[in-house]
Amino acid sequence: MSAGQRSPQGTAAAGTAYGRFGSGRSVRRIEDPALVTGRGAFVDDFSVEGQAHLCFLRSPHAHARIVSIDASRARAMDGVLAVVTGEDLVRAGVGVFPGPGFHRPDGSPGVTPPRHPLAVERVRYVGEAVAAIVAQTRERAREARDEILVDYESLPAVVDPHAAIAPGAPTLFDAAPDNVAAAMRHGDARAADAAFAAAAHVVALDLVNQRLAPSPMEPRAVLAQYEEASGATGDETGVEKGVEASVEASGRWTLRLSTQMPTGARDTLANELLHVRPERIRVVAGDVGGGFGMKTPLYPEDVVAAWAARELRRPIKWCAERSDEFLGAVHGRDVSTRAELALDANGRILALRVRSLANVGAYASATAVAIQLLIGPWVQTSVYDVPVIDFDFRAVLTNTTPTGAYRGAGRPEAIYIIERMMDAAARRLGIEQPELRRRNLIRPEQMPYRNPMGQTYDSGRFESILDQALALSDWNGFDERRAESAKRGRLRGRGLVTFLEWTGGNAFEERVTVDIAADGYIEIVSATQAMGQGIATTYAQLAVDAFQVPIDRIRIRQGDTDLANGFGSAGSRSLFTGGSAVRVASDRTIARARELAADAFEAAPDDIEYANGAFRIVGTDRAIGLFELAGRQPARRIYVDSTSAVGGPTWPNGCHVCEVEIDPDTGEVFVVDYASVNDVGRVIHPTIVRGQLEGGAVQGIGQALCERIVYEAESGQLQSASFLDYALPRAGIVGRFRTELDPSIPCALNPLGVKGVGELGTIGATPCVMNAVVDALWRGEAGERALALQMPATAERVWEALHGASGPGRNPPGAGSGTQSVGAGS
Repeated sequence: MSAGQRSPQGTAAAGTAYGRFGSGRSVRRIEDPALVTGRGAFVDDFSVEGQAHLCFLRSPHAHARIVSIDASRARAMDGVLAVVTGEDLVRAGVGVFPGPGFHRPDGSPGVTPPRHPLAVERVRYVGEAVAAIVAQTRERAREARDEILVDYESLPAVVDPHAAIAPGAPTLFDAAPDNVAAAMRHGDARAADAAFAAAAHVVALDLVNQRLAPSPMEPRAVLAQYEEASGATGDETGVEKGVEASVEASGRWTLRLSTQMPTGARDTLANELLHVRPERIRVVAGDVGGGFGMKTPLYPEDVVAAWAARELRRPIKWCAERSDEFLGAVHGRDVSTRAELALDANGRILALRVRSLANVGAYASATAVAIQLLIGPWVQTSVYDVPVIDFDFRAVLTNTTPTGAYRGAGRPEAIYIIERMMDAAARRLGIEQPELRRRNLIRPEQMPYRNPMGQTYDSGRFESILDQALALSDWNGFDERRAESAKRGRLRGRGLVTFLEWTGGNAFEERVTVDIAADGYIEIVSATQAMGQGIATTYAQLAVDAFQVPIDRIRIRQGDTDLANGFGSAGSRSLFTGGSAVRVASDRTIARARELAADAFEAAPDDIEYANGAFRIVGTDRAIGLFELAGRQPARRIYVDSTSAVGGPTWPNGCHVCEVEIDPDTGEVFVVDYASVNDVGRVIHPTIVRGQLEGGAVQGIGQALCERIVYEAESGQLQSASFLDYALPRAGIVGRFRTELDPSIPCALNPLGVKGVGELGTIGATPCVMNAVVDALWRGEAGERALALQMPATAERVWEALHGASGPGRNPPGAGSGTQSVGAGS
């Protein structure tokens, strides 16, 4: 089936006895019974006889030379099995993590310091793992950690990207004397210069997308086992030595990981770090307690656990503490931008110029660089018809924790920039926010539309979505609500964003297997990964559409590289890529079963119809059930291995409207109402989709109002390394959500017509809330201070923007406390 075709059965189950379980219905999630009754299968729920525990000694310095490591006292302790250093792993042939790719400004290849699983010679950020301790118990490993003595020679550190590229700044790596790991230019600088020269209006803002800690509920964890096969010598150290030997003769790892991308973790571990064939490693991911992009990469701790499992010939377990996550897991965002918008006298955009420095931390990965230099720019012009762009993006090395994917991954940064610019332009020109956007929206007749970054939008009716959101939010009734707020002594503001995002990870092919067994169950295996988003339920609904059997007859399996391999779940790709593959595989399985039924009936396949889980000869009462047919096969099953692809990414979009109140005496912000209309194409499970949108919005609001990773400038010490100092949004941060879906604009590039939804809410919420806060301050006569407001909009920052710089006897409430209060309004 080609990518653009709809399934010939469509939602056939809708008219059957099983239609109430199929797509378009908010059925009870099949994942939940195990989770709510304590039967979840998270990594830490598994223990293996004889397992040892792993603990890490981390650097207290942001930048230092390792002079010596004395682990003699730790090694002598009872119950300590091993103490491992970076030099030990180098001698054992363990490799380094892949570099960034891309190119530097001079055209030379992109660079990064070599990242070892344990630091070698130098540490480059606070929290970098320096030594690993393996002991009989977790407590003993921690005690031994405290007995290791490391002699450091402190080096100058730099944590700010602007400071890092300044002349004379401390250098992290000799191959990048300017600390620029990679850079990209996009667009036409000369054409942009001409457009700005001819513009009636030019708007410029300096904007910061601050650094964030992803903070999934379940920290990272790994349980590594190594099984030595009979006849193996155990001396294979490289690909070359392992090519001749069979997997069975070489021994094998099994890693239980909390990961979004089991195959990616396996392949990086095998190809880059351990230098063995991927088939020698099995990665199993059970329940994953949130990922948000943070659990896409392989981590140093995973590598050390796998190496130690083989070295010690016993299972090794490591479960991160929350401090490990703040220090060692990837952070998100951290982009400083100068943006300029050129407009004509009527408010039409002529050109967009963006200059950004992306702080990628101490080690630049391909993911971190691609997110900021390529993926974000793909959506920088968003839903607007921008004729000319001039973009300059640089990935900068600093003495901070490396950055990576975090929900939205580049798109939130880009949409925040353009939406803050659109609101600023509306104020400069004296045009109402919806009207300025309306004048610049891409029109339906322009579809398919190719944006200045060469990305093609297949569908979208952006003005219709805008109009629906204005009606849902009662835009015209705002003045009355503002007056009511004023009576209570509060300022009220409203924010609006119209936007889109790109989904797919540019991985459009997916393999799915379908196994119909005689015992009455259909097992579907996919290489995508569940992490709390309800994807198993959605897949089961698609299977019900096709097979027309009760949903409890469907079993979904994911997260096992011995069963299926693929890209995994990231970039909001699971449903439109993985779900499409499920539907195509189901249709192919029915087609194969129809042939088998035709053989059983001694009839032509074209004379066989399928409905309600059974085949029958058209016009007769001769029928055979699907599971009975499977039982008649030699293996008592019908098995189909299907690989299919969609035609390209999806472009979900929306219009979000937010209203906030501000207490002028304290600067506290209350999000009182949040209304959104979202084009996510066809909707399979409305409640799951709304949950994704609203949960995502809460994360986006967290960035707008309270979340921020802070490093001390000179020492490079992480000052927000716990939830005492890092404020997460609370469940009640929004007074009211009103979330609507417009399913009338299907994606033309996949057989389901769906669009990715997992990150859309996050991408829209951050600029929407910030625009509302700025609006309230502007109406409160804060003037230019309102436009200059940066995230997070803490009570202190909002108070200072409203009242001006602090002076004697006029300190902002709570100044110096390090706390932030955010609420949902009264």
